[in-house]
Amino acid sequence: MFEKLEEIKRKFLDLEQKLIESADDPKKYSQLAKEHRRLEKIVRKYEEYKRIESDLRGHREIIAESDDQELVDIAEEELESLEDKLESLETELKMMLIPPDPRAGRDAIVEIRAGTGGEEAGLFAGHLYRMYQRYAELQGWKSEALSSSLSEMGGFKEIIFSLTGEGVYSKMKYESGVHRVQRVPVTEASGRIHTSAASVAVLSEAEDVEVDIDPNDLKIDVYRSSGPGGQSVNTTDSAVRITHLPTGLVVTCQDEKSQHKNKAKALKVLRARLYDMAVREQEEKEAAVRRQMVGSGDRSAKIRTYNYPQGRVTDHRIKLTLYRLNEIMDGDLVELIEQLRLADQAQRLAQMGVEA
Repeated sequence: MFEKLEEIKRKFLDLEQKLIESADDPKKYSQLAKEHRRLEKIVRKYEEYKRIESDLRGHREIIAESDDQELVDIAEEELESLEDKLESLETELKMMLIPPDPRAGRDAIVEIRAGTGGEEAGLFAGHLYRMYQRYAELQGWKSEALSSSLSEMGGFKEIIFSLTGEGVYSKMKYESGVHRVQRVPVTEASGRIHTSAASVAVLSEAEDVEVDIDPNDLKIDVYRSSGPGGQSVNTTDSAVRITHLPTGLVVTCQDEKSQHKNKAKALKVLRARLYDMAVREQEEKEAAVRRQMVGSGDRSAKIRTYNYPQGRVTDHRIKLTLYRLNEIMDGDLVELIEQLRLADQAQRLAQMGVEA
């Protein structure tokens, strides 16, 4: 850890010179200044650590060598406090070594899709949606449905919604992946337990400056929205389908009665998907191993099982089982997400050769 801290200190000093040299380039200066501020916090904390460490050595020397009993008593009295302070600073420094996720403070778009299991999967997708809605309420976040496709029995083939509030993406990013449910479906007469699944994708909202969408790259179709079974629920062409020709991404939105509002929502989802694609490509170039980590958002991986007969929820990434299924399905995800965050931090530190 300390080798990395010394390396950061050298980089910080180099940046100070680069800031001076880039004074005439506002864009470059702004980027360097942001990194300079981040590194400065680490360097200042590291210097504080070294001061406490030096004080601790001095106190131990006094205790071991001094003949002045009063001085020894004072040193012994302060020793425990200094040791606690040093341990606390070491923990802080480890966390500061983890590169910040530029998306951490952003809002999110969540996509839930029914997987294997037919109508039961659709019902489960609906229950996951309710779980996240309740969690959002408990967190004080705002939720807005962007697009949905109902299943015959009242669940969802697909539901896309946005979450707005403090720390949304930093917490919700761990929910990406395949969620599996084991329970007796309402359609099962013999009482047999079935396994169904739904996939969750959590995308950070993109800013306009990050994703430049050329209108010429879009194919926009309008049509009449429909409900389950194909019945028409709108007599005007308000539903919108947007196809991004270069990537083949397709986004549809029909929840609003206004074509303009549906188009705006569809573009919002498209922008988030394009940004997510760009981020993933960059991450794969930088480190393929990132895909194996807790927070990688691999949507093809089975991440969690909800077992109703046993009343348990198991997160397979960190091998955590909680016998609190009802509370979790009612939105109490705090413990789950906190344990995932801690495991993610530990893995990131391990990648850097730092013991958590």
